[in-house]
Amino acid sequence: MAQLTAATLARGRTVFLCGNGGSAAEAQHLSTEFVVRFARNRRALPAVALTTDTSILTAAGNDFGFERVFARQIEALGRRGDLLIAMTTSGRSRNVLAAVEAARARGMRVAGLTGRDGRAFARRCDVALAVPSRSVARIQEAHLVVGHLCCDRAEAVAAARGTAGTSTGARARGRRARGRAAGRGRAR
Repeated sequence: MAQLTAATLARGRTVFLCGNGGSAAEAQHLSTEFVVRFARNRRALPAVALTTDTSILTAAGNDFGFERVFARQIEALGRRGDLLIAMTTSGRSRNVLAAVEAARARGMRVAGLTGRDGRAFARRCDVALAVPSRSVARIQEAHLVVGHLCCDRAEAVAAARGTAGTSTGARARGRRARGRAAGRGRAR
């Protein structure tokens, strides 16, 4: 899963994440790690949590049903070669299952994170982890570890490709400092 995530991001494609409840929070957490940083400064990596835009979530829920809140966003934003990381501790979340179907229809890859009872869901994914537990807390803890491994691998690949480095703001500050230093050597 970490290799698929890193390869997707290395190709400049987008990682989308979805889930409900604690899994929604994990989707937001992990997308933040990709966009901002996990353990090292590097360029921003394209990731979107499908759990955050309340206007889209409520409009899609109202107009199409809660089962379509993630799928509708995949239909609008997903492209061939992108990746959906779908999280459902039970493996039965209808809105997550619909997102997987929408991703497949758009030519996207799917990585699934689920629990012991989610084996049927896992079979719908390109890669999946079914945590051998029925405890939601233990399942979500394992999902977070796997998510962090995906972030770590993506950052390692970015560094190896020479796309790590400082943020845009730090680069701009460095350019300004170099410009000031260069200006000191000129005759006035």
